[in-house]
Amino acid sequence: MNHKEIYHFSHHEHNLNHNYTQIPFICNGCKEAGIGSHYTCTTCNHNLHTHCALPSPSISHPFYTKCTFKFLPTTPPDSPSRYGNACEKDILGFLYHCRECGFDLHPCCAKLPTMLDDGEVKLYLCRKVRSSCHRCGGKSGGKGRGWSYRSVCKKYNLHVACAKEMLVENWHHICLYEESWKVETKIPSLKGTLGSYHKKRKGKIKKCCRIAGLALQFVISAVLGDPTTLIAGVVGALLSK
Repeated sequence: MNHKEIYHFSHHEHNLNHNYTQIPFICNGCKEAGIGSHYTCTTCNHNLHTHCALPSPSISHPFYTKCTFKFLPTTPPDSPSRYGNACEKDILGFLYHCRECGFDLHPCCAKLPTMLDDGEVKLYLCRKVRSSCHRCGGKSGGKGRGWSYRSVCKKYNLHVACAKEMLVENWHHICLYEESWKVETKIPSLKGTLGSYHKKRKGKIKKCCRIAGLALQFVISAVLGDPTTLIAGVVGALLSK
């Protein structure tokens, strides 16, 4: 349950207010991208994912049944550089850490829904899959790209890491180091990303890409911390620019 105004240890100067944005932001807690519902200080431009603003002290995860993940504001002392086991991206801020196994999860990755349903296709979160990712062509598990969302028909698969990159790779640096930027010129295009994977008749390609495009919106929304129908539509609009 969201609270409209909260105090957070990461920002002593002011309370944070619950807000909604259609413009991507960088979370000051986990240092990962976000969009949609979040907590912000409008005076200082301090932003937190809801998962980072209101973390659970400890969590379990169905992929790691023997682990207990504790919320930490920073990586453990004297710890080497770490990466998230879900997306295999570096841990730069808040995290969930299992002391016994050494596994780490970004807060948004730790709270990813196990199933996404856009009304036309259902996507299930998988730790390992044999099918290739629609974006990078690689497979999940082992030394791959971590977790994936896969359709029940197994024809559509997207790494959690690739979902992050599709929306953030062109503007992540800009958000951090430039004062102003334009969404319409900085968001990477969805066109051409999905079509090359399917080499059947044009009609089937068009339908498959349309379904994959709809599913993609929900995956990116979930990875960025707001797995809702409303924000999925926003993400779709940004990707189509």
